[in-house]
Amino acid sequence: MGTYTLKTIGKSTDYMTIIKEMEDGYVVKIVRDEDGYDDVTTDYISKTLFDSCIRTGYLTKVATEEKAVVNA
Repeated sequence: MGTYTLKTIGKSTDYMTIIKEMEDGYVVKIVRDEDGYDDVTTDYISKTLFDSCIRTGYLTKVATEEKAVVNA
């Protein structure tokens, strides 16, 4: 699947992990840094919206080495 950082304001380390690929989109886990604690949500994103977020730079693929640091 894959892990992506979300473009944010400030120094938070928000990221999204694709849990499951479906015909028309993805089930994703989104982890946001909310004042020192993680806000974890599971949601759906369409393939069209996902592609748009990649194209505009809102989502950036995380390298395998970085993923270990983000999940620590």
